[in-house]
Amino acid sequence: MRRYLRVLFVCTLLVFCSLLYIFNQLVSSLERADHRERAPRTRAVDTGLSGRAQDDRSAPQDPVQLAVVACGSRLEETLVMLKSAVLFSHRHLCFHIFSEDHLHAGFRQELESWPQRFRSTFSYSVYPIVFPSENAREWKRLFKPCASQRLFLPLLLKQVDSVLYVDTDVLFLRPLEDVWSFLSRFNSSQVAAMSPEHEEPRIGWYNRFARHPYYGQTGVNSGVMLMNMTRIRHTLFKNDLAAVDLKWADLLMPLLHKYKLNITWGDQDLLNIIFHYNPESLLLMECLWNYRPDHCIYGSNCISAEHSGVYILHGNRGVYHDDKQPAFRAVYDAIKLFPLDGDPLRGLLLPLEEKLKSDHSYCGRSRLVFTKRLRQSVTELQEEQERSRPAEV
Repeated sequence: MRRYLRVLFVCTLLVFCSLLYIFNQLVSSLERADHRERAPRTRAVDTGLSGRAQDDRSAPQDPVQLAVVACGSRLEETLVMLKSAVLFSHRHLCFHIFSEDHLHAGFRQELESWPQRFRSTFSYSVYPIVFPSENAREWKRLFKPCASQRLFLPLLLKQVDSVLYVDTDVLFLRPLEDVWSFLSRFNSSQVAAMSPEHEEPRIGWYNRFARHPYYGQTGVNSGVMLMNMTRIRHTLFKNDLAAVDLKWADLLMPLLHKYKLNITWGDQDLLNIIFHYNPESLLLMECLWNYRPDHCIYGSNCISAEHSGVYILHGNRGVYHDDKQPAFRAVYDAIKLFPLDGDPLRGLLLPLEEKLKSDHSYCGRSRLVFTKRLRQSVTELQEEQERSRPAEV
């Protein structure tokens, strides 16, 4: 009897150990499968792209539409902006350039002179500045020369579904199509995407000084504005002008008449008024998509840029052309002087990093935000250059 019990005990122990081994193997297998499943999502977070946005890069699609308005002495600055867009993007780009007539030849001459490898990646159209005839002079002088032209893009580019409008003093530090991917995030009511004017209300302009309605807590900045123009053309916007909702084309002139004595920043103020009454129509983007001196001159206050680096640099207040914010000027000069066919690591990134070391201002102390994402863009550009070189025999 005892021998039988011993045999039974040994058999039970063996069965238990076998089951434990099988269970451990099953758990390990599930963990490996889970790791493989999570790996693409992890990479998506690391690059700052959603899975859909990463798919957009490889899938053949229509060109990314970029609009800019350039008047006065903004020819060179605009060309540097377009250069940054072409330099890092992987999709075909279509530029819509609105400018005064005397600048048209300069744009065509410079763009046509770019190396063919880059010239083949974009198309462009140059348009005259056009405002409603009855108030053309008033619109043109509303803020900076011609800036309010952006308000009329949905009415002028009637065959274009969507467009990314940027000011001339914007620089792309990552592929342009990545901000374009925000269009796929719009819900059914959203017609545009912009970033806040300020992250820190204590230094905000709108919440302290504005004499008109504005969006949210600190307003929005219109220097980078992604627009679904088809929706803008067909949406009826709530307003404080009439008892009924108005279309975009019927809204602009009455807004100007009502608020022209109370607005400081021209067309940007009018956009803030529109989205104050229609907040459901706006998608808010993080500050790293529109990084300005306000985000660092009083100390760093753009947390997303601290984490991931600047994606789009906006050098407003003329900081590309004076010595008030050397970090912004250093990035501008680096892209301006870089030859399109040059080595992006030795000709762009490394000299810029060295230049930033000598800047001890508040923005200079945050110098890594200016190069963190740019380094990845440069690496991608180098890899693309390597692939395009003919194989050695």
